[in-house]
Amino acid sequence: MATSTRESKPMSDPRILHKLKKNPAACLSAAFLGFVILACIFGPFLMSSTLGEPGPNQYAPPSLEHPFGTDLNGRDVLYRLLTGGRISLLVGFCGAMVSLFIGTAWGLVAGYAGGRVDALMMRLVDILYSVPRLIFILIAINAFNSSLQVWAASVGLEFLVQSSRIAILIVTLGVIEWLTMARIVRGQVLSLKSRQFVTAARALGQSHSRILIRHLLPNLGGIILIYLTLTIPAVIIDESFLSFLGLGVQAPQASWGSLLADGAGAINPVRSFWWLLVFPASAMASTLLALNFLGDALRDAMDSRVRS
Repeated sequence: MATSTRESKPMSDPRILHKLKKNPAACLSAAFLGFVILACIFGPFLMSSTLGEPGPNQYAPPSLEHPFGTDLNGRDVLYRLLTGGRISLLVGFCGAMVSLFIGTAWGLVAGYAGGRVDALMMRLVDILYSVPRLIFILIAINAFNSSLQVWAASVGLEFLVQSSRIAILIVTLGVIEWLTMARIVRGQVLSLKSRQFVTAARALGQSHSRILIRHLLPNLGGIILIYLTLTIPAVIIDESFLSFLGLGVQAPQASWGSLLADGAGAINPVRSFWWLLVFPASAMASTLLALNFLGDALRDAMDSRVRS
């Protein structure tokens, strides 16, 4: 009986997949993103680890031995670009998932409850919009970084001791990016909760939690996926900006933001080591463009389904 009261999932419509397959930008973006993710994950394993260590070839231009050149310490830029991409993509995807979980849950409850509960929850969202992001992240890093390292060392999590800043960045960036997701989900729930399938579920005596999880949430899959593809670039940009300012990922670890900071520091009127800036900027820009193209293609496919 429960399944008969549930609308079909929008993302399961074959017209959407057909529309995406006919969109060259969507196909190229998906293929490029797959290549970048696989290259960042497996690329460093296929290269010598010594390429990431200081060497004698300082500021060597691109060559067959070093396709993207070397930096101030003689480290291979391609190797650092791939390892830095791991951190940037990890922060982007994990931070977006944190934002997805919080924003979806908040928007579901606010939209379904309505009335004073909805008004109170959304006023809190408005207040959080006014909190400066940079100050919030700096406070979180200064307040929790040392204690997180001590706790991780006490339980034997050595990797977390070295990556405590990354963990804090993932959580804090996810926490500050969920506000728009909550607004979008709330708006969709307000329009869905008056549909017949929700009314039928209530008439059958189903609980509020079951209606939220089994009936409303599946029908939000399309809009959630679309906004997720747009949240990932926002989180990557925030992390890169913080790392560029020296407030995010710290050496010897690297991200695309810290590599851009190194490249910008190597630009001077006397001699320009252009490869230190061009390659990280190109990798980051092309990845963000691919994510945005994919999100736009998903939105267009969903809009065409609604219009039809």
